[in-house]
Amino acid sequence: MTLNQILIPQIENAVQSLYGVTIDKIEFQGTRKEFEGDTTVVIFPFLKVIKGNPVEIGTKIGEYLVENAKEIERFNVVSGFLNLVVTDAFYLNFFNEIKDEERFGFQSTLVDEKAVLVEYCSPNTNKPLHLGHVRNNLLGYSVAQILKASGRKVYKTQIINDRGIHICKSMLAWQKFGNGQTPASTGLKGDKLVGNFYVTFDKVYKEQIAELMQSGRSEDEAKKEAPIILEAQQMLLDWEAGKPEVIALWKEMNQWVYDGFAITFKNLGVDFDKNYYESDTYLLGKDVVENGLKDGVFFQKEDGSVWIDLTAEGLDEKLVLRGDGTSVYMTQDIGTAIQRVKDFNDIGGMVYTVGNEQDYHFKVLFLILKKLGFEWADSLFHLSYGMVDLPSGKMKSREGTVVDADDLMQEMTDTAQQISEELGKLEGYSEEEKQSLYKTIGLGALKYYILKVDPKKRILFNPEESVDFAGNTGPFIQYTYARIQSILRKSNFDYSYKVENIALDSKEKELLKLIESFTEVIQNAGKSHSPALLANYIYELVREYNSFYQTIPILGEEDQDLKVFRVQLSQKVGTIIKNGFSLLGIAVPDRM
Repeated sequence: MTLNQILIPQIENAVQSLYGVTIDKIEFQGTRKEFEGDTTVVIFPFLKVIKGNPVEIGTKIGEYLVENAKEIERFNVVSGFLNLVVTDAFYLNFFNEIKDEERFGFQSTLVDEKAVLVEYCSPNTNKPLHLGHVRNNLLGYSVAQILKASGRKVYKTQIINDRGIHICKSMLAWQKFGNGQTPASTGLKGDKLVGNFYVTFDKVYKEQIAELMQSGRSEDEAKKEAPIILEAQQMLLDWEAGKPEVIALWKEMNQWVYDGFAITFKNLGVDFDKNYYESDTYLLGKDVVENGLKDGVFFQKEDGSVWIDLTAEGLDEKLVLRGDGTSVYMTQDIGTAIQRVKDFNDIGGMVYTVGNEQDYHFKVLFLILKKLGFEWADSLFHLSYGMVDLPSGKMKSREGTVVDADDLMQEMTDTAQQISEELGKLEGYSEEEKQSLYKTIGLGALKYYILKVDPKKRILFNPEESVDFAGNTGPFIQYTYARIQSILRKSNFDYSYKVENIALDSKEKELLKLIESFTEVIQNAGKSHSPALLANYIYELVREYNSFYQTIPILGEEDQDLKVFRVQLSQKVGTIIKNGFSLLGIAVPDRM
């Protein structure tokens, strides 16, 4: 039980005893640094039911708690804030209870909680994963891990966009210009090989447009009449008609891409419980729309197209079925959501990890599903995130200047190697150990730099800045973890026993307060779908630990109980760093 959970009934009793009233909610804050205290109760909300001066009210409640709550040693009141000083005994008892819990802060799966499905990645099979996908994958995977740690059952999934004109463009370019190349014959990952032909298509298409414009066509006419786009459109029709040779080529080239993606996912450290494919889902939802039309959820226009009117909700009219009976993306998304609940019948909600350019689409989708009467539609969440830029500017995939995910990960590893060698930190390492460490540091830097930022914010990603060994970075936190492991290796004495009846230094108390809040941080990060809350908590813990390390002796302490306690405290901080970073998908090295 956390300190706040212990104090809530005590404060309720104080208010009832002193004023004869009950209060709805008690608000706690961290005590500001300039005042003495370990936690602060905000008195102002009490004024709704208690008439009087907030300082006097806070003083009376503080006096009651000192007398009746064994956890509270003394207090002070500043304006409408009651600052409470917690006894050393409370923190020592708490620490002794949890010091040996390897997974302290993690909740086991809550029986009464419905499962949640988290969708992320969802790439196209016409090109490799890029920097935008990296943020998407890291966010989705981390949110899934945090939700699990907070007690939810989680399914991780993606929908692979493996059909449509963009796929046919790569296929056609390979047919025309590929000369039978394969990943095996070229030594290229399959997603890169296919992506090269997507770029080739675009190059030829632009050349043909330019030629047609020179012969007198307008730009719009040229775009529509270019021979290569007409061939791609015909290939799409052939695919939809099930033409065997087109289907065979589509399967072969998509498999190249899937194999390439699998390597990237493994290197990035993400995985999925189930893949959905647009080639299977693109017809879903039509029957739902037809039933909704009968029930009056949708309406039909004269051309036969089906719409929904959301103007009463501040949105607009939205097309869900074309006049020729073909579906739009909204139709597919409606059908896919329903299919997922059939596939995983314990789902109570879904999280869609998709960029903020799709904010409107998901508002509409969630509202339609609610109007169709699905209870779980109230528990749908769009994990909307901003774009990632590099100092050189925005990415443009069609021009072949996309920031490739594999290249970025390699660059991060190379940057980690360069900085590590400059710092000279790796004496006594084998070459294999060095390479493994460079990858751990480089990927840790990349992931932490992205995940420490609120998902809604746009990121300017600077690779060199992210691998700095000082400041709010992954390597700084990894280095602190390695420092703690070094302390544990040097602790050649029994430090397993329970330490009691010691006076805590303020630095030790600050660390214990942060450790005590770890469970709550995981819960809040899960509820808000924000890995940034966890990332910045870990940084704050590490910063506080380094302050403790630099000012208080650990192995040099003469008092054995104090030495044992400080080693135990260091060990616990290390475990929380490791477990917290695992929820961000980041590994920690034992030595650096």
